[in-house]
Amino acid sequence: MIFLRTSEKTGACFIRTDQLDGETDWKLKVAVGCTQRLPAVGDLFSISAHVYAQKPQLDIHSFEGNFTRDDCEPQIHESLSIENTLWASTVVASGTVIGVVIYTGKETRSVLNTSFAQNKVGLLDLELNRLTKALFLAQVVLSVVMVALQGFVGPWFRNLFRFVVLFSYIIPISLRVNLDMGKSAYGWMITKDENIPGTVVRTSTIPEELGRLVYLLTDKTGTLTQNEMIFKRLHLGTVSYGTDTMDEIQSHIIQSYAQGPSQPSGGAAAGGATPSRKPQTSGPKIRKSVSSRIHEAVKAIALCHNVTPVYESHPGVNGETESAEADQDFSDDNRTYQASSPDEVALVRWTESVGLTLVNRDLTSLQLKTPSGQILSFHILQIFPFTSESKRMGIIVREESTGEISFYMKGADVAMATIVQYNDWLEEECGNMAREGLRTLVVAKKGLSEEQYQDFENRYNQAKLSIHDRSLKVAAVVESLEREMELLCLTGVEDQLQADVRPTLELLRNAGIKIWMLTGDKLETATCIAKSSHLVSRNQEIHVFRPVSNRGEAHLELNAFRRKHDCTLVVSGDSLEVCLRYYEHEFVELACQCPAVVCCRCSPTQKAQIVRLLQRHTANRTCAIGDGGNDVSMIQAADCGIGIEGKEGKQASLAADFSITQFRHIGRLLMVHGRNSYKRSAALGQFVMHRGMIISTMQAVFSSIFYFASVPLYQGFLMVGYATIYTMFPVFSLVLDQDVKPEMALLYPELYKDLTKGRSLSFKTFLIWVLISVYQ
Repeated sequence: MIFLRTSEKTGACFIRTDQLDGETDWKLKVAVGCTQRLPAVGDLFSISAHVYAQKPQLDIHSFEGNFTRDDCEPQIHESLSIENTLWASTVVASGTVIGVVIYTGKETRSVLNTSFAQNKVGLLDLELNRLTKALFLAQVVLSVVMVALQGFVGPWFRNLFRFVVLFSYIIPISLRVNLDMGKSAYGWMITKDENIPGTVVRTSTIPEELGRLVYLLTDKTGTLTQNEMIFKRLHLGTVSYGTDTMDEIQSHIIQSYAQGPSQPSGGAAAGGATPSRKPQTSGPKIRKSVSSRIHEAVKAIALCHNVTPVYESHPGVNGETESAEADQDFSDDNRTYQASSPDEVALVRWTESVGLTLVNRDLTSLQLKTPSGQILSFHILQIFPFTSESKRMGIIVREESTGEISFYMKGADVAMATIVQYNDWLEEECGNMAREGLRTLVVAKKGLSEEQYQDFENRYNQAKLSIHDRSLKVAAVVESLEREMELLCLTGVEDQLQADVRPTLELLRNAGIKIWMLTGDKLETATCIAKSSHLVSRNQEIHVFRPVSNRGEAHLELNAFRRKHDCTLVVSGDSLEVCLRYYEHEFVELACQCPAVVCCRCSPTQKAQIVRLLQRHTANRTCAIGDGGNDVSMIQAADCGIGIEGKEGKQASLAADFSITQFRHIGRLLMVHGRNSYKRSAALGQFVMHRGMIISTMQAVFSSIFYFASVPLYQGFLMVGYATIYTMFPVFSLVLDQDVKPEMALLYPELYKDLTKGRSLSFKTFLIWVLISVYQ
């Protein structure tokens, strides 16, 4: 849908896309300018306009189109991009919107990225089918041998069919019934296990697959993480503050604004209450220096973001929050924050906890409240949003009380290292925080004079009007400001993991299961979670597959990766697509040698494509686990799909073969129930064949003794009872059999490795059972 108009005065709204791409970050969408400016909603139905949209495609991160209003002279033309669209399966999180629908039904992005469910057949069933074919061949051969030893006398073909019927017990006709009964029992045991409450078995035909897995492909958002960001660390170069020392920062902020006009010159006066400035003579010098730096850092974090506060309790029509409102309106307990990233919200919530609160924001202004209740007003001059290419965002603001213009910027350390002034601690501290699994952001500042800003604004506006190479020219102008910026601080934010994710991943790794993390999130976020969850070992090297766009670049990067050993691979969806187009076999061969693989910026279709890739190039079984609608294709494509009932609904849970409530339950599901199900079914299948081979061997001996006569050894209810009542108890004992206790299976996950080699059911074990049958 093309976004035409919103009830929000800013002309923009936030949407949630977690059911489409797995990202819980709220996305900012902007209405078409000429329709948003119409005086009333009803005017939309009286204008004459048309929309050009590109044909339906899989890519959910791009869109090209044009909006043209025909009833104006001259015509109004506006280009449309991804920020003007609202895809199906997304949720509007703020205000109400009106738009024109351009894609419906099978043409929507969500449907194009969803694959249809397929019937799944377990590997054990396929192996038993092969053994059954071998038994049928043995039955025919044995019948021919009996007729040949008889000398093909008389109507030998009639005797041949008689022997085929007599030896029919070789074929395990009751195998399917016994196996289905056993699988139903396994499913009931899984459901009733008190250690994994809430587990549901939706496909009762493949519980043995849980015991044969080699590759586990997992989503990140909502599967490994809780999507709850917590501010953990603030580093100023000479001093570092953790969660246990945040009260010191709060006292510094209170002291800075309590001084009023005598606060450090780098910071703004408390709302400009007193225009004059007093000399800074009180207090120790080092104390003032630290206090000034803390104040500047907190202020920068409170200003440089895209967060908007929302007051749910305010009435909608004329209850807009104004800068002149009373302070109590800003201290509403129902204040919530909307942002395009949970990191942003975590940072703003932290500044609120230490005393500097974001109370109001629109497209042109921003207001902060100090610990003393004073309001600081800032005019937003320019915003440079975060992009995956630049890895940073910036904002230029003018403080209304002093007229000071400041340029604040924050971003990844790799992007900010060349922008900030020389220092000797940033790289080392970024590495330390990254090893702790924290997501780092470097914050910097640069003061601008009025002349400097006017010169920049003129060049910036000219670049934005360019027809050719607009983005390059705009980037060049912005980069002219990004020089010799003052490094203020380094922040560390932790993405809370699900309970017991680390021991569960370690358990799976010790069991010989290779874990691939497929996420639609950014590369930096995915890498941080891989480290914090211990998907990547502490001393393990990470190889980031650099972006490639053609065959030559892919070839060079694959050669560079081939020289690495025992390292985790991190690759983006775009680079993955290029590699699979030209070097599919080589890429899969190298990736399968890695202990872990992280694929970021993956679309739902790419997730399913990776699953099929592993199935096609390896003979191993795959399992996919996720919790969102964007994981459905991956879950359905895998040999075994596991869905987690989470905050994102039950779409993945309903489409999966097994449904669990927490990621940590997968350890017991595989190590205990998967292992037992496979070993029990393998023994049960071979026992049923063994049972038929015994009676057929006796029949062959009986016929041989009586001159190869095609006469049955047992008749009537004896044979009926043999396959049911007489051999019933061994079947029950095998279904309930347990070679090791569950605690031992979890304590020694290495026992699981033996199952992946298929040693419990093979032609070797089958021949052993045949020899036992003949002997008995």
